[in-house]
Amino acid sequence: MRPATSPQGGPQDGARGWREAAHEALYGPGGFYRRPEGPAGHFRTSVHASPLFAAAVARLLCRVDEALGRPADLTFVDMAAGRGELVAGVRAALPPEVASRTRFCAVEVADRPAGLPEPVEWLETPPRGVRGLLFANEWLDNVPVDVVEVDGSGVPRRVLVRPDGSELAGDPVDGEDAHWLERWWPLPAEEGLRAEIGLPRDRAWAGAVGCLEQGLAVAVDYAHTADARPPFGTLTGFREGREVPPVPDGTRDLTAHVALDSCVLPGGRLLSQREALHTLGVTGARPPLTLASSDPAGYVRALAAASEASELTAPGGLGGFCWLLQPVGVPDPLAR
Repeated sequence: MRPATSPQGGPQDGARGWREAAHEALYGPGGFYRRPEGPAGHFRTSVHASPLFAAAVARLLCRVDEALGRPADLTFVDMAAGRGELVAGVRAALPPEVASRTRFCAVEVADRPAGLPEPVEWLETPPRGVRGLLFANEWLDNVPVDVVEVDGSGVPRRVLVRPDGSELAGDPVDGEDAHWLERWWPLPAEEGLRAEIGLPRDRAWAGAVGCLEQGLAVAVDYAHTADARPPFGTLTGFREGREVPPVPDGTRDLTAHVALDSCVLPGGRLLSQREALHTLGVTGARPPLTLASSDPAGYVRALAAASEASELTAPGGLGGFCWLLQPVGVPDPLAR
């Protein structure tokens, strides 16, 4: 990574920090998340893998409902809703008595998709004063962050990126970003080491949790913690089901794993998706062979569900996702 041509901010061939460039590429006019095919056209999340995921989230909402004393007005907020797959699945999986009391809110920058059930509200920002469950599946990894790299003198410098994806070195990291880096992702003075500054994600998560008057906020994402930070960062791109180089051109997803431990607020905790889904009844256990004789069709359905559950909970795959649970004014609904 070569130095910028002008440290005083002169012409740099359109280069700017990764946070600014990624925000424009993902959410600006014509950005990736405004494209008509939606995220499902490019990558597969737990929501797309199986309806068992939405059913588990519906059971979690029922637990929150019980913790709140079954209020007359319950709310489910789906952050970064994509094309509404999760919120529609949760609504369909809820017991009718709970669904009749629930306000369903999908938060997304793209236009409302056709065919979404009419009761689902389509919002650009989450509502305030929520009593219920706010669920953010693979949202924080798409909150843009700046990238830094250690130079030959051992100094972390902000990485600038041109529209074609080529990079150059910017100014040394300072201020709040430097404090965050020192606290959460300290970099040895070794040239080439990289990190992503997660402060914007910490603030985004705190803002989302602040929308809750009472209930539970959950963030689910690819994540890492202080004991295992990746030495060269995780910034990458995805397009049409394949990992591709990160280029801020609006044609691909730009994502980086989340330093989720820095997002945790007082009373919150982290656990794996495998642990969370097991607690919610998604285990991947195979049906008994005796069912094959007594109910062959039921056995085939149960076997298919077990296969889907195994994918959702596989330690090296979707089960390795990290869940951040942040109760607000209620006991932890997943505490055993």
